[in-house]
Amino acid sequence: MKQIGIGLAVGVVAAYLYFSFNATQQIIEVEVIQEQSYAAIPGTIGGQEYWGAYDVDPSWPIDIAEQIEGHEGWTWGAGQSVFAESPDRVFVLVRGEIPSFERPRNVDLRESTGIPANFPVSNFVPWRNTTNTSLPVGVHDTDDNCPETSERGVCGVDVRWEHAILVFNREGELIESWTQWDYLLRRPHAIYINPYDPEKHVWIVDDYRHAIFKFTNDGSELVQTIGEPNVWVQSVDPEDDLEHFYRPTFMAFRPDGGFYVSDGYLNTRVVRFNADGTPHSAWGQPGINGVREGRPEDRPGYMFNVHGLAVDHVTGHIFVNDRNNNRVQVFDEDGNYVREWSVGDLGRSNIHLFWMGEDRALWAFDQNTQKMLKYSNDGEFLYQFGGMGGRGFGFFGVHGINVDQEGNLYVAEVGNGGAQKFIPREGANPDLMLARPVFSAWE
Repeated sequence: MKQIGIGLAVGVVAAYLYFSFNATQQIIEVEVIQEQSYAAIPGTIGGQEYWGAYDVDPSWPIDIAEQIEGHEGWTWGAGQSVFAESPDRVFVLVRGEIPSFERPRNVDLRESTGIPANFPVSNFVPWRNTTNTSLPVGVHDTDDNCPETSERGVCGVDVRWEHAILVFNREGELIESWTQWDYLLRRPHAIYINPYDPEKHVWIVDDYRHAIFKFTNDGSELVQTIGEPNVWVQSVDPEDDLEHFYRPTFMAFRPDGGFYVSDGYLNTRVVRFNADGTPHSAWGQPGINGVREGRPEDRPGYMFNVHGLAVDHVTGHIFVNDRNNNRVQVFDEDGNYVREWSVGDLGRSNIHLFWMGEDRALWAFDQNTQKMLKYSNDGEFLYQFGGMGGRGFGFFGVHGINVDQEGNLYVAEVGNGGAQKFIPREGANPDLMLARPVFSAWE
């Protein structure tokens, strides 16, 4: 019995040592895997990432209610676009003003809906969609910017069509407001400065006026209009009437000073212009609405809702957002099809726009997932960050993207309204940031 007891004890000890050794080996293997960090700042211990390689600047910009006399109780409407000439001169394009309210908390919905629930569901998610409360309304062949009464309410009470073009410095202070051009705009969609233009003219695409306006850098003069305001042409053949648009959306510039226009919401083409603004050519055929049809368009060069452009400054290739078919189509400068890739499943993805900087990677913003998506030039998915949230806590409807010379990221949001600024985190991996743009003619 004594021998059996000793043998049993030895067996137990051996088994313990065996399993302990293997458990230790497993722990070591897990630790090795854990060392393969995907953090924006390598070696980060604890915490989590809300903005990838960036930190939000919660005080930028300072609300217009605090900066414009007589506009207390008001804030910016839907943020359409942003362009940083420099960190101290950042243009923000908004659709007028809407009343500013305190964020509602724990509103009981039982009485109004009969449902035992509270609104909002979180203190961090957006509580209103500013694109649905901002002007404009109605048809897009008029310059009546603020009707006396409309589905948006009473002009001057529920909405204002004022301060559509704002300019802020790095502290978020309002340094310019181009109110002299408020009357000209109906639904301003995008704002740019041509990086190859030493005079730094400012361009504004207005999709409800079917026109593009070019201003001097100080905003004192309108020097050119591309398209005819309030006149639209539905194109079946892409070469139909290159003098007119039908709700154009974005622009992208060529090193020779020429540019491309995505035309647009209701046309299905890209129009190329010479540096003097004369039309050069166009391509793009009316394709199916993949979202509505439940199947994506797969024919090269056929599109529906052309809503974003980017130009590769090395190859000259044009990256086109075929929005309602959830794909990127790539063309050469003559409109010849090169390649394409999908940005996600129909109904689950909704790309708003593109950004391409010096590194030639393509970034896209997805309105459905509220994420910034990074693709290689050939479409390889590389990285994503962000998520749904109110100002300071997330994205909601990014419709404009820009980066300044210091690497600060700016977004304009049709959902949250206005714009936000993000500052690169110290020590962050630069591959996880949006590269600065090409500044060829000026810095």
